[in-house]
Amino acid sequence: MTQVEARPQAGDTVRGVDAGDRHGVRRKGLGGNSVGLMGSAVIGVSTVAPVYCLTSTLGSTAGEVGLQMPAIFLAGFLPMLLVAFAYRELNKAMPDCGTSFTWTVKAFGPRIGWMCGWGLVIATIIVLSNLAGVATSYFWLLAGELTGSESVAALDDNKAVHIVTCLALIAVATAISYRGMTATKGVQYALVGLQLLVLAIFVAMALTKAGSFETSIDFSWSWMNPFAVQSFAAFTAGLSLSIFMYWGWDACMATNEETVGSEKTPGRAALIAMVVLVGSYLATGIAAQMAVGSGDKGLGLANPETSDNVFAALAGPVMGPALGILLFVAVLASAAASLQTTFIPVARTVLAMSTYEALPHSFTKVHPRFKTPGKATIVAGVATGVFYTVMTLVSENVLVDTIYALGLMICFYYALTAFACAWYFRAELFRSFRDFAYKGLLPVLGGLMLTAVFGKTLYDMWDPAYGSGSAVLGVGSVFIIGVGLLLLGVVIMLVMQRRSPAFFRGEILTKETPSLVVTD
Repeated sequence: MTQVEARPQAGDTVRGVDAGDRHGVRRKGLGGNSVGLMGSAVIGVSTVAPVYCLTSTLGSTAGEVGLQMPAIFLAGFLPMLLVAFAYRELNKAMPDCGTSFTWTVKAFGPRIGWMCGWGLVIATIIVLSNLAGVATSYFWLLAGELTGSESVAALDDNKAVHIVTCLALIAVATAISYRGMTATKGVQYALVGLQLLVLAIFVAMALTKAGSFETSIDFSWSWMNPFAVQSFAAFTAGLSLSIFMYWGWDACMATNEETVGSEKTPGRAALIAMVVLVGSYLATGIAAQMAVGSGDKGLGLANPETSDNVFAALAGPVMGPALGILLFVAVLASAAASLQTTFIPVARTVLAMSTYEALPHSFTKVHPRFKTPGKATIVAGVATGVFYTVMTLVSENVLVDTIYALGLMICFYYALTAFACAWYFRAELFRSFRDFAYKGLLPVLGGLMLTAVFGKTLYDMWDPAYGSGSAVLGVGSVFIIGVGLLLLGVVIMLVMQRRSPAFFRGEILTKETPSLVVTD
């Protein structure tokens, strides 16, 4: 039997009357046709921050899996690629800037959808605060290098100076995002281009230096074998790090209502971004491993004294003092670029949630000139600044543990979105092999992989040794923070349920499957 949805009001559709009639998705007032394929892909790459991810996780990954680091980069790429297919198919059907929130509501109903949106929002706030902190540290480190003054570099250790600088960077990033996609795109072309150029120079010079250091090793195809990892625990730890390194590519999906060809362009951009990322990670990982090895001595990537900031240790030995400073510039550019573009998904998710009455109506305000979710962007910036300041003043350990809890949020909303794809398209799965593969099999496999990582991470978090080593009543503080943030979402959802019962009764966005939709 055919189900007829409540029709949205005039002008509330994304793709004209037909799209609104079929899906109930609403126009948000964003600036359409502002971003093309390349611009969207650049935003996806920028949000991931490849240079920052590499300098902060190359050493940790090598410490977990040794020479199998390139294999783990491929293993982490696989679930991300499978989930990207889910995003692509859902975006074709419903190009809505609410992405995971909107799609999971349509598949599973308002409560699961609301929690999926919350997972995305809180993960992004955590990442924004972390990126701001990293950008601040590299700002003063670079200033020290340029001036040749250790006292200037040491200003980052001054808590007051660090916080003020961090808040200034957040304010600048918020202002750029507030001015719209055109301003965002222009900044990102320059910053992403710089990152990839410096990475290419580093890879080339690392390959020429292979054999020049005591820890250098020859390339082996065995590095690509994930089954050679010594233990399952080491494999899952490395996989968690690898998944974090790819997180953020879905930012180009959040711009779907502002993209030329909103049904197809964001999905293509996401796949381009993924290919660029995996290529960059593999090339850099292999070159660095050949140059200095993956051991824990000397320049080895897993040396605990340098593993949390590999490029700071390798810049001089690999690139020399003159070119080495480019790596500091690239890390700063990477963190700053990602800080700016990461506002895109959180602001647009909040905009969508408020448009569908899942959050207060005031967040629906779009700037009349810049066509951006102005209030949502500003509130995200303020929340990031407050969160980072409070965490820094309360305890450095709490801040570190909050970052460790990030993986839980990432796996949570990515897996839900993957399963939502298969469930939403369940009536179409056996119409063709393509539908079965891209709408069902591949998304489900990606969702299952991420669910497994979610469960393993949750188990590991219980141990106080996970993260900073802090504990509350014998339970790891990372577990308390991760689970606590998800439960906070439940509390806020219950409050919103009282304020906006229509959304939670399924009257605003209704569950559906394509076969139940009126098409005439």
